[in-house]
Amino acid sequence: MATTTQAVEDYLKAVHELERTREKVTTSALAERLDVAPASVTGMVKKLAEMKLVTHEPYRGVKLTDAGRKLALEVIRHHRLVELYLAEALDVPWDQVHNEAEVWEHVLSEDLEDRIAEHLGHPTTDPHGAPIPSRDGELPESDARRLDELEPGQSAVVAEVSDHDPELLRYLGSLGLYPQADVTLVDAAPYNGPLTLQVDGQERILGREAAEHIFVHPTN
Repeated sequence: MATTTQAVEDYLKAVHELERTREKVTTSALAERLDVAPASVTGMVKKLAEMKLVTHEPYRGVKLTDAGRKLALEVIRHHRLVELYLAEALDVPWDQVHNEAEVWEHVLSEDLEDRIAEHLGHPTTDPHGAPIPSRDGELPESDARRLDELEPGQSAVVAEVSDHDPELLRYLGSLGLYPQADVTLVDAAPYNGPLTLQVDGQERILGREAAEHIFVHPTN
């Protein structure tokens, strides 16, 4: 991986992750994601723009350049491989692997990355269902949609669950909402009310905010 600071890598990864769910990545969204002051984000975004890793224009948000995306995907590959290694080789619960991987992702050598990938059989997804970028920086496009975007009566298979919040992961795990779980949206209460689901045959109630962090592949 190119020589960069941990802060630079964290920002690039955050921009990449936010690009998936937002029309534009604002500095306020980055501040919330990284739990830092907005003024700190403004300064770092300016630095990243000077490094030609992002572009930032008023009303258009922060966007990764090709170089920025390459670095972000390197960090994400490290992170997701480490998560899977911790889960499979060391039996670390799925709600704990993220925080551990946050540290390892910045210090993992390319040699150890290759050894972990080989040991795991060159996996394509992490414990939360997120795709693992390839060694050459390719990340498959996903056609998964958010769970809260399903129509009542529509069924799907859980593809991915966001790993950013350990408490949320523990809660979703208690409802059986793991990758590959079968789910049907039974009803969606009006005025942004909760969702009634069938999860592997069990009725569950889930708030909209939590549902935004679950991605599914519709089956009908």
